[in-house]
Formats: sequence, structure tokens, C-alpha cells
Amino acid sequence: MQPFVHLHVHSQYSLLDGQASINRIVDKAMNDGMAGIALTDHGAMYGIKEFVNYINSVKSKTKNEIKQLSKELESNPASQKLKEEIAAKTAKLNFKPIIGCECYCARRNRFSQTEKIDGSGWHLVVLAKNLTGYKNLIKMVSKSWTEGFYYRPRIDKELLEQYHEGLIISTACLGGEIPRKIDDGNVEGAEEAVEWFKNIFGDDFYLEIQRHKTDRPDADQTTFPKQQRVNEEIIKIGKKYGVKVIATNDAHFVNEEDAEAHDRLICLSMGKDFDDPDRMRYTKQEWIKTTAEMNRIFSDVPEALANTMEIADKVEIYSIDNPALMPFYPIDSSFGTEEEYKTRYPEAALIEKFGETNFKRLGGYDKAIRIQLESDYLRHLTKIGARKKYGEELSEEVTSRLKFEIDTITNMGFPGYFLIVQDFINAARQMDVAVGPGRGSAAGSAVAYCLGITDIDPLKYDLLFERFLNPDRISMPDIDIDFDDEGRDKVLQWVTEKYGFEKVARIITYGTMATKSSIRDVARVHKLPLAEADRLAKLVPDRIPNVKKINLREAIEHVPELKEAANNPDPLVRDTLKYAEMLEGNVRSTGVHACGVIIGQTDISDIVPISTADDKETKEKLLVTQYEGSVIEETGLIKMDFLGLKTLTIIKDALINIETTHGIKIDINTIPLDDPKTYELYSNGQTTGTFQFESTGMQKYLKELHPSKFEDLIAMNALYRPGPMDYIPSFIARKQGKEKIVYDIPVMEKFLDETYGITVYQEQVMLLSRLLANFTRGQSDELRKAMGKKLADKMAALKEKFISGGKSNGYKEKDLQKIWTDWEKFAQYAFNKSHSTCYSWVAYQTAWLKANYPSEYMASVLSNNLNNITEITKFMDECKAMGINVLSPDINESVLKFSVNKSGHIRFG
Repeated sequence: MQPFVHLHVHSQYSLLDGQASINRIVDKAMNDGMAGIALTDHGAMYGIKEFVNYINSVKSKTKNEIKQLSKELESNPASQKLKEEIAAKTAKLNFKPIIGCECYCARRNRFSQTEKIDGSGWHLVVLAKNLTGYKNLIKMVSKSWTEGFYYRPRIDKELLEQYHEGLIISTACLGGEIPRKIDDGNVEGAEEAVEWFKNIFGDDFYLEIQRHKTDRPDADQTTFPKQQRVNEEIIKIGKKYGVKVIATNDAHFVNEEDAEAHDRLICLSMGKDFDDPDRMRYTKQEWIKTTAEMNRIFSDVPEALANTMEIADKVEIYSIDNPALMPFYPIDSSFGTEEEYKTRYPEAALIEKFGETNFKRLGGYDKAIRIQLESDYLRHLTKIGARKKYGEELSEEVTSRLKFEIDTITNMGFPGYFLIVQDFINAARQMDVAVGPGRGSAAGSAVAYCLGITDIDPLKYDLLFERFLNPDRISMPDIDIDFDDEGRDKVLQWVTEKYGFEKVARIITYGTMATKSSIRDVARVHKLPLAEADRLAKLVPDRIPNVKKINLREAIEHVPELKEAANNPDPLVRDTLKYAEMLEGNVRSTGVHACGVIIGQTDISDIVPISTADDKETKEKLLVTQYEGSVIEETGLIKMDFLGLKTLTIIKDALINIETTHGIKIDINTIPLDDPKTYELYSNGQTTGTFQFESTGMQKYLKELHPSKFEDLIAMNALYRPGPMDYIPSFIARKQGKEKIVYDIPVMEKFLDETYGITVYQEQVMLLSRLLANFTRGQSDELRKAMGKKLADKMAALKEKFISGGKSNGYKEKDLQKIWTDWEKFAQYAFNKSHSTCYSWVAYQTAWLKANYPSEYMASVLSNNLNNITEITKFMDECKAMGINVLSPDINESVLKFSVNKSGHIRFG
């Protein structure tokens, strides 16, 4: 039997056309013993990173399985079964991901957008045989979106000629230029096209034949006769011009039995009913056929199968991942240049500074020079900021903390990241955009605080840098920034203008067919009555006990009415659930990540393929990565999150109201943290309209707690969530002196005093592990991660270290065991103190405004909830309870938004 690989394959990322998940495609090919498989989705490369990652993960798992089998073989060397298993698994290690795309090639050129023929393009299969080919392919695919989009993304022959290196071309299906011209009787035109492609691509140009013979009356009967006529001519042309022929199957689903589900998918795509006699139909032969099946179909042209192996052999195994590609922050030449730094730092000096391994990881001498320059400039800006924050004479604590952080940032290669973030945050403030005090673990960085990236002093609140960047483990920094709703787009526009349109992109998201929507979709195609479709969809529960993620199969097993429907004698009902289950999870659309933004060192399309989307507000074109957020950083691109926070808009508008009404300009970041009115408001539970603390449950606990310091608010914010909420009564009782505070070891009071002896934060676990058992900063973060994710193997090793370290410090094993057990119970719920502190500060600001300027604050709250009648009603009731009148519109007093009149009442806008 002639070995064979599939070179024309569509996954679910050929949106509403392919019905095959990446893992099922790869598993089918591997289990059939194929040497590799291509992925060639229509006009885009959405699935390529997932495709490569999945193959690599299978190989990694297979290596471990081979090791285990080899050990068994040592004990039983005569076992033929073990030898065969090892041989079969070893073959998988050589399995190749063949990266490709079925491009649309413009019939004239990619800029033509006037005539009907410009709205479609010739199909053309393009495969990357090496890294150069991959880079050329992603560049072409990107340009098909940014330059050639007209109904669909289109490349053209100019791009093919410009980016031909490292690419393999095949002529695709009946929609390809050469097959279509043959089918139209224009053999001469087909031959001219063959000559053009052969001239550009030489032996990397192949002619493609397909055979989709079907005797099914419900399938397309017209394709196969056309294919036969075209194939006959293609084989002749191939011989005439010395171009090899390959056999493909244009796969759109995995197994033969998937054809019916795929048929429904096409109905959804075309907006047609299943019983429409004129709807588009496939031949139902487009599954990933086995090597044996392809040998039967193409037994008369075995060379067409053999040539697929020739292509697979040409394809190299290469990585599409990169180390971090930090964007370049423009440093003023008066501070220093890379050329100057090369005279100051010879290569040997930087190797000694960074260490040989790290020097190589960072990218060698030129990259290390850049990092050193950025590091020195970061140190310079940090020093200026530190003197503003901490005073001219910096304490040893501040100095050593900043040195540790900058050294860690530099060794990881990330000083440029901090420079860029502080740059756009400073720009935001200059544009009068409200910026949040920080969010997430970045608030643990003193460098970020000194640069103005965050507004919370991490030393004051025991926030930890290693919670953000572990010095023992290289990981991408992740600084999420909150801006006021209206200002976020201004900042993004500024970033795009400063760093360049081609270097800034959003991150793609994929919409899938969810359980309920898949039922409704298939029901619509089947013309199942709407009431019945709605009934079936509503039977799917929102959650099932002990089931992490609900799918239709789980729902059918747990809901008797659904099980009954799945076995209904009426095929319309039964088949609706059957095919809904098969289509569930299929990708159906793309979107844009709400906050993720990439800033590239070079054009984004040099690193990953990009597509385009329209900005919802401005309707301007946005560049969007074709790889989604969970894998994008593996390619070396740096993701930053620009978030819009409505609360910042509310605060900003309230400050404007205060200035308008009272003529006072307030700096909200310098308000006192011990304001009696604010704590009275919290103690009375009057938090409606404030940030984070307005739920009725929280109000109840605040009335019991009577918070008297900012740390109480930080703790309540962290505790008020499922799991740790159970500790709130004890927290309150301890604060009120009704429950004794006991420390297992007296020195623990140092870090547990502010939370009355209860471990509330991840940072407390980290600090105590260092205090009690001599954990390093990095080890304490590993402990935090292991506990939070319940990593049993790591936990066992860390427990041993904790007990031995604690004993070496003179603590009793019994006490250490109890502490560890307590941590195991609670640590998975322990919260990030950095985030809780930042958001509690925003919450305090809203409460301070409500307590001290109630009318001005509530006017802002009302203005920023205009589109929600339920919220408006709630806040108007709150105004009434506060003794503030909300007056109807008045031609003399009303402005665009809710405002405060001279009497202190709120006027409708």
C-alpha cells in the first residue's frame, strides 16, 4: 500500500464550512500511521497555533509512554506486543504538522474591487515547507486581509511572486484557477497558468486531483463527473509540462458518519432549510479518508499518492514560537544610544553580567545591549519617581527593594515593557483620561509605583513583587490597566499613532456553538416548531453537580425530559438533538478581545497572521491577530490589557460636578484614608452606588463589622466571595473582641495582625513561608501557585521543605503541620492582596465622594447608568433615602447629564 498524507484539510476554523476539531483531525491521521497532515483553512490561519501545539503535546505524551513501555520491555524482552507498541508510538514522534492555507487568489489583482469577478477568487492551496515559507505565508495571508479584502480575503499573483520562497503550491479543488479553466473549456488558459506557477515555484508546484464519487441521492451528484473530466486533463498537462500530480480529498469533516452533521452546518452557513431542494450540497465524501481508502480511490494513479509523501518529506520541522519580542521604547539619544553602549559594554562584560545561558536566551549581544540601555533608563526614571513618592533620602528598605526589582526585570529582559506602560499611562493622564490605581499582581511592584503605573505603595501594604514576577521563573509580565470608559479609546489611538498602525493589534476571539444555541440552530434548519426548539433549549441546566463544563451529552444524561427527547420516535426531535450534539462547540464566528492589545517590536504580520475588524465605536479598521490570547504570547508577542472601568468615569464626572457646584478642584488620589464620614457610611451599610461594596450581603456584614481602617475594607473585599465568605463571621467577631485571636506561632502576628489572625491573602502565605521556613522569594511564589492549583506533587515537596525549614528555625513540627494543614484548606481561596488593595482604594474613593459630596456623586452615578432603567430606579430610590430630590428636566437648569443645582438637588439632564 502506498503511504499517503492529506494536504488539503479544513477544520472548524473554516468558519461554518469545516466541521472538524483540530485534535480529531490529528488523532485520525496519527492513528492511521500517516507521516503528517496539513491544515489548509479558507483564507485564514486561525487554527494553526492550536494545530502545532496539539501535535507537540501528543508527541510529548508519547515520549513518556515510550519510556514507560521501554522499562516494561526490559523486564519482558521477548514481548512482541511491547515491541510493536513502541514502534507504533515512535512513528508518532516524527509526525509533521504541515502549515498551510487555502487562499483566495484574486482573478485580476487584490486591489480590484469593482466587478463581480472581484468578489470571489481562485482557490489555491499554499503550504509552508520551512520557517521562511511560514513567514512568507503569514505575510501573504495578512495582506489578503489588509489590502485584498473584498467579500473575502484575497492574495494575488504579485504577492505569490514576491513571497514565493519556502512555499509549496497546489491547484486546489474545482474552484482553483487551473481546474476552473479546464472545466470552462479553456485548456489554453489553464496551461498558461501552469507555466506561470512553474516558472515561479519550480518543483514546488503541484497539480491536484480529487475524486468524490457518490451514489447517495441526498448528496451532490454533479461534482464527480466534473472532477473526472478535469482530472483527465490535469494528468495530461502534468505530463506535458513536467509537473507532478497529487491526490487530495478536500476534507471538511473527520469520519464518514460526520457527513450529516456537516450537511446541517452548511445549511446554517447558507441560511437555508434542510429540506430546501435548491440548497448547496457537498458530495458527503469529504472526510479524512484513511490511507487504505485513498489507495482504493487512486489505485490507477499511485504516483499521485506517492507525491504527497514527497511534499511531506520536503516540509521541515520548525518552531513558530519566539522568545519575548519586546517592543522598542524610544529613549532620548541624550541619555544614551545602543552604539554608545557597545563601546561601554563589550560582549564579555554582558555575558558575565547576565550569565551565559541567560545571555543566549535574551538573544545575544545586540539584544543584551538594548536591554542594558533600557534597564539604565528604567533605573533613572524609577529614581526620579522614588524621590517624589518616598522623599529625597531613600531608606535602605526602598533602595534594596527597587534594586531587587530592577535586577529581576533586567535579567528577564523586560525593562522596555515597563517603559512602554509608563509612557502610555503618562500620556493618558496628560489627555485627562482617568487611570486606575492598579489591578492584579502588578501593584506589588515598587518600580511600577515609582513610575506612576500604580498608585498603591506596595511597601506600606506588604504587597509582593514576586507575586507579579517570580525571580526564579521566567514569565511574561502582565500589567492590566483600567481607564475611564470614554478615555480608553483615546489611549489606544495614541498608542497606535506612536508605535505605528502595523505594530499594534487587538487579539482575536472565537465564538462557538454553545449547547443551547446549537439546539436552536439545528432546530431552525430542521424547521422544528419554535416553541419545541425553545423548550428543548431551556431543558439544558445552567449547572450540573460535579460537572465542570456542561455539554449536551451531560445534559441528556442528567435531565429525563432531554433523554426522552433524544429517544423520541419523531425523527425531527431526535435528530435535532443528535446533530446539535455533533455541532456543539464548533467555531462559528470571530470577535475582538475586549481589552487585549499587542504592541509589536516589528510589524505584527512579521510574527503572526493578522486579519481585520471594524472598531465598534469609530468603524475604523483594526488589525487583529489570528491566534487567540491563550497562545499569542508563545509567539513572542507581548499582550497588554487596556480595560474600561465605568467606576473611573463616575469618579471623574463626580469631581467635575463638585468643581462646577463648589468651585473646588479635588485630587481624589490624596483624600484622607481616615475620614470619619466615610467609615460611618460603611458602618451603616449605605453603600448603594459605590464600587465593590454595594451588594445586600456585603451591606449586612459591614453593619456588623463597623470597619474603622482601610485594611478592614481590603480584607472584606477579599473575603466576600464563595469559599472564604465562611470566615467572615469569625473575622468580625475577632475585630469586635468577641473571639480570641490565637497565633500558632507568636511571630505569625507580624503578617496576620491586620486580618485578626486569619490568613486572607496569598501574600500572607508567601511571607509566612519565608519567615517561618526560610523560603526564598521565588519558592514562596511556587508555594502560592501549588496551593492555589492543588498541584499534589509540588505540594508534597514544598511541605517537606516547609517542615524541615521551620524545624531548623526552632519551631515545633506539630505546630508546623497544623499551619500547613490550615493553609491547604484555605490557600485555594486566598485572594491576591495587590488586587484587593487597588480595588478597595477605588471603592473607598467612591464611598468618600458619596459621604462628603452626596448630591454631586449620585448625579454622576445616575448619569452613567442612563441606559439601565432598573439601575436608574434603584439609584433614584437611594437619593430619596439620602434626602436628595431628583427633579424633572428644566429648560433653564438642565444640561446634558444629571447635574446639581444651587439648592443641592439633582436635576435630570
